[in-house]
Amino acid sequence: MAAGAGLAASPAGTLDFEPCQIRGSNGQGEAAAECARLTVAEDPGDPDGTQIELFIARVPALSPEPAADAITLINGGPGGSSVALYVDLQSAFAALRRERDIVMVDQRGTGRSKALNCPDLEEATYEFDLEAVRRATRQCLSALDGDPRFYTTSVAVADLEAVRQALGYQAWNLYGVSYGTRVAQHYLQRYPDAVRTLIIDGVIPPGLALGPDIAGNAQAVLDAIISRCADTDYCRDAFPDLQARLSELGERLRAEPVAMTLPHPVSGREQAMSVHYAHLAMTLRLLSYAPETAAVIPLIIDEAAERRNYVPLASQALRLEEQLGEAISYGMHNSVVCTEDVPFFGDLSPRLPAMEDTYLGADQVRALQAICELWPRGTLHEALRREQAADHPVLLLSGEFDPITPPDYAELAARLYPNGRHFVAPGQGHGVIARGCVPHLAREFIDHADAGNLDGDCLERLAGDAFFVDLLGPPP
Repeated sequence: MAAGAGLAASPAGTLDFEPCQIRGSNGQGEAAAECARLTVAEDPGDPDGTQIELFIARVPALSPEPAADAITLINGGPGGSSVALYVDLQSAFAALRRERDIVMVDQRGTGRSKALNCPDLEEATYEFDLEAVRRATRQCLSALDGDPRFYTTSVAVADLEAVRQALGYQAWNLYGVSYGTRVAQHYLQRYPDAVRTLIIDGVIPPGLALGPDIAGNAQAVLDAIISRCADTDYCRDAFPDLQARLSELGERLRAEPVAMTLPHPVSGREQAMSVHYAHLAMTLRLLSYAPETAAVIPLIIDEAAERRNYVPLASQALRLEEQLGEAISYGMHNSVVCTEDVPFFGDLSPRLPAMEDTYLGADQVRALQAICELWPRGTLHEALRREQAADHPVLLLSGEFDPITPPDYAELAARLYPNGRHFVAPGQGHGVIARGCVPHLAREFIDHADAGNLDGDCLERLAGDAFFVDLLGPPP
């Protein structure tokens, strides 16, 4: 298929796109697109060595003469598919298609770009059994069809630049969420002339090693959820002493897991499982990522703590495990984390007591360290951890109650961008591009390449969702 009218002259090797249907996370939702593949060297230092294919999807602009700059989305995780991200959020980007193509590249090691999957390691990590984690890590490494040293952010941004050049776009308008904000900012560092605008949503500031603060950030958001329930009459009446009930439930599950059988929430098949404390911790953390799922947290705690009804907790744990396992390629995740984060933790011993006082504890950090003792460190460009100022137009987005990348992180990054603007979405969690009027702000920002004139007053209409008081939902 010929390149769109808005494309500049492309170099040799222009990609041939074919009509395709792309799917969202966990196979849910779909969108019409054009798809192609670009062949690149697995090891950038050995261009004649092993080759891999990058999967690319493009949703053409509605205009017959689209702009010469395109929009590209970069997913988080690390390990998520950017193609799936577009399908999940396509309504938020619909207006942006009027003038610009939207291009998604599954980052190497994810989606349909030679995904590096480790299902056994994923299961072992949930249980925080360090010996099981080490055993599963060795098994994963021995089974990987690829060299994990070359699936890092520094290699991925070179891939994204190769795609831009192959398609002939003058520049990208970058959107990155969560870990994708690291990729987007690193691309800006490396290829500043190829960036027109930058939107970073759930921001990781350059140089920050993710891991040691996860437990504290998650605890702060859970505390805020419990406090909001206590300050809301109907929630306080339905769930008095929620914090005490959660503490008692945690002690009970630590002392003795609960064996049960229940229908799997996705397949419907009867499944036996033992509900451990790790299931409670994982469920609380992942439900707190979005206001609509945070709204069920008090009910889940109360059902298990007071009524010994563990079905809601177990069902959510099974659902979340399956969704996360299908959405994240853990081999690629480990290549990133074991190159860009864990080696820069430093001495954690002074911080361990504070971690242990949280509901997540220090187990997750210990599991990451156990994995990275065995996982080979990969390619790391010296600029990735450097704070580097840029005068590009930048829109920074945060959720007020983000349990993984709180608004303070975006404030740290904002110091680097004098032409940037940071908006915090009230009552929201991780990733806010599809919330309220944020899609309108994003469109106005990209249209004019100016964050300074954006009016964020519309965000004040956002708030957290009403709490469920029973299995039927919130009160009337």
